[in-house]
Amino acid sequence: MLEYIDRRGSDCYKWDSEQAQSTLPLWVADMDFKAAKPIRDAMQRRLDHGVFGYSIVPQANYDAVASWFERRHGWKGINRDNLLYTTAVVPAISAILAALQGRKSGAALRVMTFTPAYNCFFSCIENMGCELVECPLVLRDNRFEINWDDMEDKAQAADVFLLCNPHNPTGRVWSRDELEHMAAIMRRHHLFVLSDEIHCEFAFPGHSYTPFATIVIDDTDFCVCTSASKAFNIAGLLCADIYVPNPQLFAQINHALEIHEVNGLNPFGLVAQVAAYNESEAWLDELNAYVYANFCYLHDFLHDQLPMLQLHETEGTYLAWVNIETTGMSAETFCRRLATEQHVLLNPSGMYGGKGYVRINLATSREVLAEALLRMKRMIG
Repeated sequence: MLEYIDRRGSDCYKWDSEQAQSTLPLWVADMDFKAAKPIRDAMQRRLDHGVFGYSIVPQANYDAVASWFERRHGWKGINRDNLLYTTAVVPAISAILAALQGRKSGAALRVMTFTPAYNCFFSCIENMGCELVECPLVLRDNRFEINWDDMEDKAQAADVFLLCNPHNPTGRVWSRDELEHMAAIMRRHHLFVLSDEIHCEFAFPGHSYTPFATIVIDDTDFCVCTSASKAFNIAGLLCADIYVPNPQLFAQINHALEIHEVNGLNPFGLVAQVAAYNESEAWLDELNAYVYANFCYLHDFLHDQLPMLQLHETEGTYLAWVNIETTGMSAETFCRRLATEQHVLLNPSGMYGGKGYVRINLATSREVLAEALLRMKRMIG
C-alpha cells in the first residue's frame, strides 16, 4: 500500500537542506512515499543480524535483476558475467567515461547528449575532462522530438552518445523506432552508446519503456546503467548496476570503478534491491497509477487556472516540464520568486541547459501538489 510520509526533520536533502526549509519542495528527484513493505522487512532482517561489515554481491542480486528485466521488459541475457555493481548511476557514468577515455590517445573524449539534459550529465562530462556535444531536442506539436538531421551531423563530431531513456527532464519515453534510428546513426559514425535507464519504470498509459539493449546488434558498442533506486525510492541505499556485454570493456569499467573507489556496496542496498525486484511489483504499479493521476491533476489545474503555462506532452518519469515563458520571467527568476514569495521550490531549466521551463516533481502527495499549485497561482496573479 502506498503511504505518504512527512519527511521534514529526517535529514533528507529534499526537505531539510538549507534552501528547502519552510518550503514545499517539488525539486530533487526522489519521492515522499514509504518504501514497499517487502523492502522494509528485508532490511529489518538484515538489521537484526547486527553486523554490518564489508559485503559481497550474492548471486541473489544478479538473479533478481535478470528476472525483473526479462519478465517486466522483455530484456533477456543479464547475468553475472555482464553485470557490474556500483553505488549509483552518476558514479557509474563517470567511471564508464574514464574507461572509454582510455581508448583515446591524448584527445578529449567527445560526448554527445540530447539537451535539455539531466544536470549531472554536464558535471560528469566536465569532471572527466570530456568535451560536450549538444544535440538539442525540438518542440513539434507540443512534444519534444529528435532533430535527426542535426543528430546525424553532430554524431560525426563525437565519440560517445550519452542517452537518457526515458528522458529527464522532458518526460519523453523513447519508442522502439526512435531507439533503432538512434542506434543506426551510432553505428554509421562508430559512436559508443552509454544509456542511463534509471527512470525505466515510469511510463504513462499508452507508452512503454524499451531497453536499449533489446534493439542493438553489436554487443561491443554500448552499456546500460540501471538501478532500483528511482523506482522504489531507495536512492540513499546506494546500489546500481551497469550492464556491459563486452568482456574487454567490462574489465576496463570494473578497473575504473576500483580506481574511483565506488565499487563497495551498502549491505542494506543489496537486500533492498532483491526485495524490490522480487516482491514489490504490486507496490510499483500502485505508485505509477498515483504519479500518473498527479500528472493529470497538474494538467487540469494548468488548463483551467493557469492557462498561460504550457505543459508539453509527457510520457513518463515523475517529472513535469512546464513552459513559463509567457509570464515574462526567466525560469530562474520564476523559481526564485516562487521560493521567496510563496515558499515552493522548483528547478529552473538553466541547470538542464534549457530556457523558459521549470521542472516539477510529481512524486508527492496530491495535497502537497495541490497546495504548491495554488501558491503558484497566487504568485502569478
